[in-house]
Amino acid sequence: MAKITLTEFLSMDGVVQAPGGPDEDRSNGFEHGGWLVPFADEDMENYMAGLFDAVDAFLLGRRTYEIFAAAWPKVTDENDPIASRLNTLPKYVASTTLDKADWHNSTVLSGNVPEKVAALKKEFDRELQIHGSATLAQSLMAHDLIDEYRLLVFPVVLGKGKRLFEEGVLPTAFELVDSGTTRSGVALLTCRPKGRPTYGTFELAE
Repeated sequence: MAKITLTEFLSMDGVVQAPGGPDEDRSNGFEHGGWLVPFADEDMENYMAGLFDAVDAFLLGRRTYEIFAAAWPKVTDENDPIASRLNTLPKYVASTTLDKADWHNSTVLSGNVPEKVAALKKEFDRELQIHGSATLAQSLMAHDLIDEYRLLVFPVVLGKGKRLFEEGVLPTAFELVDSGTTRSGVALLTCRPKGRPTYGTFELAE
């Protein structure tokens, strides 16, 4: 059975909106698109390429799918570690508005997406990878369906924008299983859920 992994770019205040360019997502008047680009370096490139070594298929939200489908088919180098996987492996796009997905080997998931994703886990052996796709990720988080989080935290605060961990998210405790940093200052955190949080208190001795 495959595990579901989420790779997400976050600012220090948790924003995930439009990391790669000004026009990726301007909804709600967001004007900070492209905030990760100044920190992209060879370390980040190598880290991302390594993640794609374990993928069997991709789970994508509609917006992320459309961004990827407009860009990655133009990268035709069969040795590119990211494009070669994205352009050939199965892609499942969660959407209530798309009737079809034209990018090679793409399938639209509609209806009860968490239920369908849970069934997909049984069809693959390694990883079903989510990249970006925060709305999809949130719907799966609500059902404890994400097995591992790869969070790239960039040293920038934006003050507004869509966040991965919005108010009302299912309370979850995590264990940190790996960490690192790039030379540009990006924290690379790999975390796995370990159930509901536990609580305590610091009491002063009498």
